[in-house]
Amino acid sequence: MHFNISIPRITGLIFFVLSLSFSQAQAQTGTVKGQVTHEQDRSPLSDINIALEGTHYGTATGSDGTYTLDEIPAGDYSVVASGVGYVRSSETITIEAGESVVLNFSMTVSTQELSEVTVTGQGGYNTSISSSSLKIRGSLLETPQNIQVITGDLIRDQQIFNMVEGIARNVSGVHREEHWDNMYARIYMRGSKIPAFRNGMNVEMPWGPLAEDMSMVERIEFVKGPAGFMMANGEPAGFYNVVTDKPTGQTRASASLTTGSFNTLRATADFDGKLTSDNTLLYRLNVMGQQKDSHRKFDYTNRYAVAPVLQYNFDSHTSLTAEYTYQSSEFHQPGGYVASLDGYGTLPRDFTVSDPKIGPSEIKDHSLFLTLEHRLSEQWSLTAKMAYFDYSAIGQYVYPGGEIDEQGNLARTVSVWDGHSENKLGQVFVNGNIKTGAARHEILGGLDLSDKQYIAVFATTGQIPDLNIYEPEYNISADTIPEYNPAKSLNNRAGWRDNLSHRAIYIQDEIHLFDDNLRLTLAGRFTDSRSDETEEQVFTPRAGLSVNLDDNTSVYALYDQAYLPQGGQNFEGESFDPVTGHNIEAGLKRQWFGSRWNSTVSAYRITKENVLTTDPDHPDFSVQLGQIQTQGVEVDVRGRLARGLNLVVNYAFTDSKVTEDTNEEVEGEPTPGAIRHLNNAWLSYHVPGGALEGVGLSLGYMWKIGRTSWFSEQNSLPDYFKLDGGISWENDRFNLSLNVNNLLDEYLYSGFPSGEKYIWISEPPRNFRLSVGYKF
Repeated sequence: MHFNISIPRITGLIFFVLSLSFSQAQAQTGTVKGQVTHEQDRSPLSDINIALEGTHYGTATGSDGTYTLDEIPAGDYSVVASGVGYVRSSETITIEAGESVVLNFSMTVSTQELSEVTVTGQGGYNTSISSSSLKIRGSLLETPQNIQVITGDLIRDQQIFNMVEGIARNVSGVHREEHWDNMYARIYMRGSKIPAFRNGMNVEMPWGPLAEDMSMVERIEFVKGPAGFMMANGEPAGFYNVVTDKPTGQTRASASLTTGSFNTLRATADFDGKLTSDNTLLYRLNVMGQQKDSHRKFDYTNRYAVAPVLQYNFDSHTSLTAEYTYQSSEFHQPGGYVASLDGYGTLPRDFTVSDPKIGPSEIKDHSLFLTLEHRLSEQWSLTAKMAYFDYSAIGQYVYPGGEIDEQGNLARTVSVWDGHSENKLGQVFVNGNIKTGAARHEILGGLDLSDKQYIAVFATTGQIPDLNIYEPEYNISADTIPEYNPAKSLNNRAGWRDNLSHRAIYIQDEIHLFDDNLRLTLAGRFTDSRSDETEEQVFTPRAGLSVNLDDNTSVYALYDQAYLPQGGQNFEGESFDPVTGHNIEAGLKRQWFGSRWNSTVSAYRITKENVLTTDPDHPDFSVQLGQIQTQGVEVDVRGRLARGLNLVVNYAFTDSKVTEDTNEEVEGEPTPGAIRHLNNAWLSYHVPGGALEGVGLSLGYMWKIGRTSWFSEQNSLPDYFKLDGGISWENDRFNLSLNVNNLLDEYLYSGFPSGEKYIWISEPPRNFRLSVGYKF
């Protein structure tokens, strides 16, 4: 008898059996969970010690201020919350077998200088609230929106360096298209490219910003759907929000060193503390330096980042936070495209169309955030933000856009890109609570402003000698490489100009009824957007409903419209129309076994106008489609199945098609870049005690079925399966991690057809990263 069992099916079966065997709760025990917040602004407090007095049970709060103590024998306990710089607090509780007790703490700043202590605790992959930068209050369980959070613990376990690496695997339906990987992250979700946010502000720009380095990142939030509560920045498919590290008020420091394949050498350091004994002035400083070659010949990336943060607490009600980030990157090629007439993946993975004599490219990315938070009363708070971005990029690159003859000779040209972007962003909003009869109202209202300018030169500077793709010869004469020595300023030379601004106001009322078991959201926003060529005013409404079925389960429904001005031009220099669209969605959320892990199931339909996608004839540029309709089902499960065992698993079915276009031939075709079935998992186990305490094992996979590229006979790409794993050890001070990516050494790539050519970007073969870290 013959059994046709594939590696992905075997791997999936292993994950299922492991997860099932560890997910049984102990009937004789209970759980204590909750959140610790600052009394002043209700912001979450991390690394607060939570202990059951007189026992060995204890933990520390995560970056979102939440904690969970599970498998606690039934009985009466005194729960103590303590942290450096905060007044100790305690509460008495009774734990019943099989039950979960919710106990929240609101802590005040201590007026006395406390001795320094070391706070340790095991984090996880699950969180119950969003960051304050998303503006909404309350738990994710009760929010009528699908929001998935990638925690810092998960990022560290997977040894992810920046946004262009494996971040997408941790959220259903999210994937990255390999493009100019050395420049920015091209993230897709629900059939479309989604914009980048940082600390709640839309920082999207043409070919930017430079992908955030994970050394300065606390968490990453993926918000699915238009998300009107972000005021003017609703995108029909959603967005991702990078939340950077802030001061915690505790004195601590850590450092790490990483080496690995491709001559990787990376160092990071994180310093967190206070400059005054009364916690008036706090600081945080992250620094990073990295040198890394590539699996492609001659390619490399050298990156550096510095991110200082200062927070001044005027009093218990008001604080001002100033955050500066500098990132720089030097690399050989912005993207490693190759081409052949013989099909995808027919050239060696280390093949390149470039040459070592081509000079480096460089990006410098400066950003400044200022955040003022003020508590007006117990029910109302005011937040004001402003951000400034200055981004410059210059370099040369070789793209395989020329013809290939029968002997395999590829005609090559050298192009230059020289660009500068300046973004000014601002937000002012209030959050409040009022009661009218039996209803409680959570109010959000505010003003959103942005002014984005981008100028650039994109030009072919000349030809270089042909390259035979079958028998390549490199090291061409330097005299054959066209020089780029501009005599005039960029402003006088730029052929690409974007000037995009908007002003918007937003008001939302989340009405809580029936003891907060039903929540009705009614909202609207008015946007005034302007560019060099257009001016539009648009009103977009939002309505949502969330209902608790029990303490751990909720269902939600959502209707939201989107309007998003978009910068950029196509190859002919024409500006793009704003994105418009709407989303209809419903879902089920549940917390399991004392909130140790949670699940979300959602179904949606998005109709979107004026979608951008890569121009197959000029991949440096985009083209605008007419209308696409995307519908699908998404499943996310994440959290701690048992003590030491953490899991992230997700699945998405996405049906995305072009429904209207000026080219009738493409109507009904799959949207370029869409993936019909996308399944990911990551399982990590850390031995919680005994002789092997601190030892960790992890295994994860990415599985893509039904990949599409561009409208042509070669539209489909082969299925994709990647297996990764790791082993680690840690104690209170040291941690050691070894991760191996692409364990099966598969030839993985993404690409698209262009005329008779097949163009693709390959991913690295089997490779490793070895990191050692120390906590001071």
